[in-house]
Amino acid sequence: DAVALVQGEATLTYAQLDARANQLAHHLRALGITPGARVGLAIERSFELVVALLAILKAGAAFVPVDRNAPVERIAMLLEDADVEVVLTHQPFASLLPTTGTRVWLDAQQDVLGSFPTHAPDVHVDGESLAYVMFTSGSTGRPKGVCVPHRGITRLVLGSTFMRFGPDEVWLQFAPVAFDASTLEIWGALLHGAKLVLAPPHALTLEDLAAQLRHHRVTSLWLTAALFEQMALHQAEALAGVRQVLAGGDVLPAGRVREHLARLPEGAVLINGYGPTENTTFSTTLSLHRNTVVDGPVSIGRPISNATAYVLDAHLRPVPVGVAGEVYVGGSGLAWGYLHRPDLTAERFVPHPFATMPGERLYRTGDKARFREDGTLDFLGRVDFQVKVRGFRIELGEVEAALRAASGVNEAVVIAKGADGDKRLIGYVTARPGHTVDADGLKAGLK
Repeated sequence: DAVALVQGEATLTYAQLDARANQLAHHLRALGITPGARVGLAIERSFELVVALLAILKAGAAFVPVDRNAPVERIAMLLEDADVEVVLTHQPFASLLPTTGTRVWLDAQQDVLGSFPTHAPDVHVDGESLAYVMFTSGSTGRPKGVCVPHRGITRLVLGSTFMRFGPDEVWLQFAPVAFDASTLEIWGALLHGAKLVLAPPHALTLEDLAAQLRHHRVTSLWLTAALFEQMALHQAEALAGVRQVLAGGDVLPAGRVREHLARLPEGAVLINGYGPTENTTFSTTLSLHRNTVVDGPVSIGRPISNATAYVLDAHLRPVPVGVAGEVYVGGSGLAWGYLHRPDLTAERFVPHPFATMPGERLYRTGDKARFREDGTLDFLGRVDFQVKVRGFRIELGEVEAALRAASGVNEAVVIAKGADGDKRLIGYVTARPGHTVDADGLKAGLK
């Protein structure tokens, strides 16, 4: 009877969540969903979203979340790439989804779902079974699907010591479900009997976010580095009242970190988290407390439990302490690879050069770093053309490819400009002979 979900003043207990998820899982099985299948998820932040996530996994399938703010063409492309035949959705999404396949309207089919059993279906999955596919930016202009197994989720939130997990925590579910920070928020709460507060589905102002933190007495919160900076600047007291704040996705501003730490009470912590989607949300973390001295760039810390991180040269040899190299990560959080992309999987998921078990691999992050004397890592940027904007990975090549596909464009180059908290992309194009290009039209085509 413990409260599992909260949204506004509404609540759902763990027993109610389990029963509803079981009913939906049975419905999915009746629709022909078998273990290993991939089910689309196009639902705004709501109780139904969490019910659907749990139901898909209980049916032995994997979820493929899509962002309702993405262009219709991109949503169709992702669902096609993932071979999705069934999509769980809400009716406001209807115009965004392809007309093919089966749609389960969770906001209009409660009577149908209520007729199914409330016990769990008899389905077996293990740690290596696929849990979800999340799409990240691709350099060729086509997003790539990262296939994450169940062991990735359990490595992140079970037996980990980088933060406190437990039934007394109150998590805010704030990240888009198509963004892998949601993995930490949702399963970090539910796999420990904690309370998961679902933020309203609409965009929140800084004042709205602060009000959520205060009203629900949130104890665990994830923010992108850019949003952390804005909250630390404009809603400092509300942020300092959260016992565990995790931030990452880009470089944390040292000045704002120092200011935030000075406001923290004893026992509170700020955690700088680093890691790609390909290694399930976090690979390394650094905990900072009230008395932590920050006299330079904020380190990204050390590997979390059941994770490894190496800094290697071009020949996959470890570089000395203080020398820059490329970050390679591994451990139980490693993804299978990229969906339908064996070439790219082989390029980025390489044989472990120091393996103790047959078949071990490392993920080549494309990030540059160096080890400090104390064993923590300093992040030094990228070795390729990928950038982070507000926590989201963007391949400049994907944006350039979209610009080149526009009518009248001959060539395009995209660069990132601005400070970490105000980073933006700027595109430069040349027109084909006899053509003119319109900046507003190009912007509209990219949305």
